[in-house]
Amino acid sequence: MSRSDWPELDFVQVDAFADRPFAGNPAAVVVTERPVDEQLMQLVALEMNLSETAFLHPAGDVWALRWFTPAAEVDLCGHATLASAHALWESGVAAEGDEIVFESRGGVLRCSKPPGSLNAIAMDFPALVASPVDVPPGLEAALGASALAVWRTAFDLVVEVADADAVTALRPDFRALQAIDARGVIVTAAGPPGSGIDFVSRFFAPSFGVPEDPVTGSAHCALGPLWAARLGRNDLLAEQRSARGGRLTLTCRGDRVILTGSAVTVARGRIFPRGTPGNPSHNA
Repeated sequence: MSRSDWPELDFVQVDAFADRPFAGNPAAVVVTERPVDEQLMQLVALEMNLSETAFLHPAGDVWALRWFTPAAEVDLCGHATLASAHALWESGVAAEGDEIVFESRGGVLRCSKPPGSLNAIAMDFPALVASPVDVPPGLEAALGASALAVWRTAFDLVVEVADADAVTALRPDFRALQAIDARGVIVTAAGPPGSGIDFVSRFFAPSFGVPEDPVTGSAHCALGPLWAARLGRNDLLAEQRSARGGRLTLTCRGDRVILTGSAVTVARGRIFPRGTPGNPSHNA
């Protein structure tokens, strides 16, 4: 498809893992009737300049789903999946009681609404195996913190630091973090005693155009099993300590992790890839 054939695209912007606007992690969601040109998807994601922009279209009984950061396509994304399911239910495209099934580069992902919950969405995601590794050269200097332990997943590095306050206090050198061989770096610690929070985290992915991600569902696919094994139970409450912040409940079930959170629509609009109507570039 040439640029002259690119369609206009409607989008919604959704704050995921949030129960109110301007919290959690914002994602743009673009729902179309058919696949969209890959170059256009990447340009739209760059234009939206959010951690992820999700593109989805019907594919039989399921939805084909892809995610793009401003810099690249990613293999697994939690918050933009949550935003996509929310957008489908809110628009009425998906019936309120239906399970929504996505096919993605991260596998088959299922979203449902837990019984008795008004706004929560439960997402069935793959658990990510985290294997212990030596501390990579330059990692501690880039983070500005000492690592108690480091693990590697299929996508990221997971770094345990001393405590929740150490996670909050991080001020990474993002240029130095770009040299680390991983999609991103997840930093975690046990939750504060007596808080009811099992563990906290932050997520940095400057090499993918996301210096810090506000709330990262895919990171918890690794963090959930790690902390479940550590704490000896499968139901957990997690807090991501970015500036916007967000909380997730997790249930670990073998090779799957159920991530649950809420979402709120904050904006709607239309993208004009060839310029707005009346602009000389519109018919270029």
